[in-house]
Amino acid sequence: MNWNDIADAMFGGLPFYGEILALVSNSVWAGAVLGLVGGLVGVFVMQRDMAFAVHGISELSFAGAAAALLIGWDVVTGSIVGSLIAAALIGVLGAKARDRNSIIGVLMPFGLGLGILFLSLYDGRSANRFSLLTGQIVSVQTGQLGWLIAIGAVVLVGLLLIWRPLRFDSLDPQSAAARGVPTTAVSLGFMLLLGLIVAVAVHIIGALLVMALLVTPAAAAVRIASGPLSVPLLSALFGFVSAVGGILLAIMGTLPVSPYITTISFVIYLVCRVVGARRDRVTRAAA
Repeated sequence: MNWNDIADAMFGGLPFYGEILALVSNSVWAGAVLGLVGGLVGVFVMQRDMAFAVHGISELSFAGAAAALLIGWDVVTGSIVGSLIAAALIGVLGAKARDRNSIIGVLMPFGLGLGILFLSLYDGRSANRFSLLTGQIVSVQTGQLGWLIAIGAVVLVGLLLIWRPLRFDSLDPQSAAARGVPTTAVSLGFMLLLGLIVAVAVHIIGALLVMALLVTPAAAAVRIASGPLSVPLLSALFGFVSAVGGILLAIMGTLPVSPYITTISFVIYLVCRVVGARRDRVTRAAA
């Protein structure tokens, strides 16, 4: 491969950009929903130190999607079932952080192994198998878009309903329990919401890279903000820019969407880290 091949892979579709954009408009809308809702969910993922859980859920979501692909079911339905099973297991069996990490460590290789088995048995197009791992910008069909938006809306509404007790439990679980907050129910509810949004993320960005939209935007936001409103808003904005920007860049060529989304998300994080570090130095110098 030479530089011309690389340039063609990255920008070969530029002369037909308008036509390609119209073709993948469903994915742009789905990516926008995923970026916004995933950014909000990611704030609590960071506060509850559950980045590892995101990856664990994504592996069983991948297994569910691969099973659905094998038997001819809807892939989104399969990924949702896998995600909810993983989220429920982690939420019920992993009440404590140490137990949770152990459960996730057990589920991850199991889910990945099942997914690989199902994909090995699948004799259809290889692009369908590859997209479950790395995402596919043209994989969102018109019928699936409604489901993806509905899932995002359910997660958003559920998150708003439990926002205050969830925030209290995330920042100070001992005090929350002492004040009568149903911490077990809140934790399980959040895990189920996390499982739903992970299923959407697997369909857009692939099972291997979901943390780029469910962890990195929130990690970037907390570097430059600390308010109860500013952090979620910035995280949602960063997730939106990463998802939609990655899709808009990817359709210029033939490369998968995931490298673009992860790169944009990582660059945003680096910029926020530099800005936050510089601001901290200025504050210490002024003090």
